[in-house]
Amino acid sequence: MAKDLAREVGYVYVDTGAMYRSVTLFALRNGLFTDDGINEEELRRRMPEIQISFKFNPETGRPDTYLNGELVEQDIRTMEVSNKVSPIATLGFVREAMVAQQQQMGKGKGVVMDGRDIGTTVFPDAELKIFVTASAEVRAQRRFDELKAKGMKADYDDILKNVQERDYIDSHREVSPLRKADDAIELDNSHMTIPEQKQWLLDRFNERVKG
Repeated sequence: MAKDLAREVGYVYVDTGAMYRSVTLFALRNGLFTDDGINEEELRRRMPEIQISFKFNPETGRPDTYLNGELVEQDIRTMEVSNKVSPIATLGFVREAMVAQQQQMGKGKGVVMDGRDIGTTVFPDAELKIFVTASAEVRAQRRFDELKAKGMKADYDDILKNVQERDYIDSHREVSPLRKADDAIELDNSHMTIPEQKQWLLDRFNERVKG
C-alpha cells in the first residue's frame, strides 16, 4: 500500500522494516549472533558502519533496499532474517540509529514511510497516519504467497509462527513499542482487495493532504 501510494503521488517511499532487516543481515553476516543471543557490545561499536538506502527499480516500479551500497532486497526477506529481526529491533541503540536515518530521509517531506513506530516515534507530527492491521493468518498467507512468487522457499506454519512472535515482541518492547497513534486512522485490510485498499488510502491522502 505504502509503495503504491508513494508512486501514485510522486513521493519517496521508505520501508523502515527493511532497515531493521538490513541491520539483522549485517549482524548475521558478521557473526554477531551467538548461542547466548546478540553480541550487543560489538553491534553497538559497529553501528556507524551500517548505512541503508533505497533506490528505485524501474523494472519492478518499486524501491530496492541497499546495505552499504549492496543490493540486499532478496537477502533481507529470508526466514533466517525474519526470525532474528525482532530481537535486533528491540535494541535501543539500533532504533536510535535507524530513527536518525529515517528522520534525515524525511526532512524535506514528500515521503511515505511504513514501519511499526512511524506515527508514534519517528514522525509524531506526520500529516497523515494510517494504522494498518490484518489477522496474523491473513498476513502469513500474504508473506507465503510473496515468497513463493519470488521463487523462495516458504512454509506457511513457520511464517505464521514468526508473524505471531514478532507481533508479541514488538508490542511489548520497552523502546518504541508497536501501538496505534492516538490520531491515526485504523484500517483492517484482512478482506480487502489490493485495488480497494489502494483507493481507500488515496482517498485518505487526498482528504488530509490536499483537502
